[in-house]
Amino acid sequence: MTDSPHAAAPGWLGTLLASASFARAFTLVVFAAVFSAYAIERIAGRVTYVTIVTGLCVLGLAVMISRRREISLLRLVPTTVLTFIAWAFASIFWSSDATTSFWNWVSMAALAFLAVVIGHVRDTLQTVRALGDVLRVLLGVSLALEVLSGILLDIPFTFLGIQGNIAELGPVQGIFGTRNLLGFVAVMALITFLIEYRTQSVPPGVSVASVVLAGGLAALSDSPTVVVLALGVGLAVGALALVRHARPERRAGLQLGLGALVVVGVFVGYTARHPIIALLGAGTDFSMRVELWNFMVDILRQRPVQGFGWFGVWDQGEYPFNAINFWLDKDHATGLNAYFDVALQLGWVGLVLFLALGALALGRSWLVAGERRSVVYAWTPLMLVALLVDSMFESFTLTGLGWLMLVLCAVRAGQSRSWRETLDRGTDAPAVGSAEGSGLPHAQGETA
Repeated sequence: MTDSPHAAAPGWLGTLLASASFARAFTLVVFAAVFSAYAIERIAGRVTYVTIVTGLCVLGLAVMISRRREISLLRLVPTTVLTFIAWAFASIFWSSDATTSFWNWVSMAALAFLAVVIGHVRDTLQTVRALGDVLRVLLGVSLALEVLSGILLDIPFTFLGIQGNIAELGPVQGIFGTRNLLGFVAVMALITFLIEYRTQSVPPGVSVASVVLAGGLAALSDSPTVVVLALGVGLAVGALALVRHARPERRAGLQLGLGALVVVGVFVGYTARHPIIALLGAGTDFSMRVELWNFMVDILRQRPVQGFGWFGVWDQGEYPFNAINFWLDKDHATGLNAYFDVALQLGWVGLVLFLALGALALGRSWLVAGERRSVVYAWTPLMLVALLVDSMFESFTLTGLGWLMLVLCAVRAGQSRSWRETLDRGTDAPAVGSAEGSGLPHAQGETA
């Protein structure tokens, strides 16, 4: 719809909120805050972190209002994301602690909203640049603190969870609290830094140093899941390269062949799981996880359809989490598997919705990356592969930075190859508030 010639010009605040510079600053702060959540909570308390996220949500809403003419409501959020969040909200009514479930759901919805805002005010390359800048700083700080703790002072920084083991070549935790989360972030950083290198969006020296930093911390984390995660992402890179270099008329058959190969690979991996575990030297760790997962499945039989209510991170005082930890004589804060965790909390309905969210996002982004010439489109499917593979060993994708990235990638994937794209085509509103979909210019100073 064309604006009236007598419409009031936006004030300085509206101009600021709608500017590319503010969108970049907002994206940087969101990534920095969410990826630094553990350090913020340990240093300044949870109230500080909640206040930061609340303030960012208010700013995000103001940004969306100021850019309302650029955004189509029909394509604002993928249906799979909305459905999953709605089912999590519904679970509050049968949760054993409705108040805790509600506030945990609010946290989940807030991070999803921030991801939606970023997905509509930044295109893929701009998102990669912002995430790369943030991860360079956070991984650099992690390495500096590990060196300070383990070599220069030789004392652990217990308030940050840093054990000071870098002199023994790990495991290290950085500012992320656990070695597994550090390894997960390092793999995401590697994907981002390599895309930056291929798109030449940062100087080559910075790209090489960033890759060495992320790779070094991934190795020093000594996380057993990093090996599997790196292998999964590496295979995805090879498969995507085959698809991108194949002739258009052969891509459909190649995609089907790759899909069948993945199914066979999963079956073979499950069949040969014990030799693989022995080869990785993760037998004790994996046995503990299998014992936990088996007990979760047994408990789930009490409420197979709806689960026990959404909690995200486990509430140690609530059933069934207290029962699981009591019988296993452990102190688990998650199910160490996003899929089992979703099933326990949201039942088989929630698990199906979660699988649909990940599968549709991966399928859409994979097809786009296979057809588009620019390598930047490979970032979304590769990030989704990392998130979905890691979900088999950790529950990071259900809360915090993992959930933020999952929703962001789903929003990015939903901006193309969606049924709503056809319905929305032909309207006056641009496709999305990004340079990729709407023809809007990139932020000044960033590579197009």
